[in-house]
Amino acid sequence: MPDLSIESGFAGPVIGIDEAGRGPWAGPVTIAACWLDVSALSPLVPGLDDSKKLTAAQRETFHAVLTAPPHLHAVLSVPVETIDRDGILNATLAGMTKVASALAVLLSDAGVGEVAQVLIDGNRMPALALPAQTLVKGDSRSLSIAAASVIAKHERDRLMKSLAASYPGYGWETNMGYGTRAHQQGLASQGVTPHHRRSFAPVRRAISASS
Repeated sequence: MPDLSIESGFAGPVIGIDEAGRGPWAGPVTIAACWLDVSALSPLVPGLDDSKKLTAAQRETFHAVLTAPPHLHAVLSVPVETIDRDGILNATLAGMTKVASALAVLLSDAGVGEVAQVLIDGNRMPALALPAQTLVKGDSRSLSIAAASVIAKHERDRLMKSLAASYPGYGWETNMGYGTRAHQQGLASQGVTPHHRRSFAPVRRAISASS
């Protein structure tokens, strides 16, 4: 289970960053940054974990706590146009830079202090003007990253369910844009939507097959 052992090594606020949705064929990639107030951890510990290990109901419950005071967060959904223009990795890293900067401002404005460290899930470092480190499997090691993973996943799932209502037939309400059989069948029968990532090979193939 993730804990605050890494965060406790720094004298000042530490924020965690994670993303949801790098792999899907459709929809945005959503990035979140979170700072946890250690005086208000009782509703979160034990139980808060990597978002992939939680049910949708658990993520919703934790999301409500994590996005309310005294904890602070920033979240950003990068649209498909940016993903197709810059590539999914660059789009994600740029989004991480933005949410880290946004949360740093919130922390400063709230009087919490200057960011002592940014903990980033994975092994790719975004361009940051803040002290930072990457953590492989960080969402199962750092409670701050786990918190960010829950926020990002819940926010993106909510977006995909909303898009599914406007674009039925692709199964987005359950597959969240990943390349499941239902999504493949939707592409074959209904074609590509404005929310598909045209830079992804399966979508490019669907475009070619329909032309």
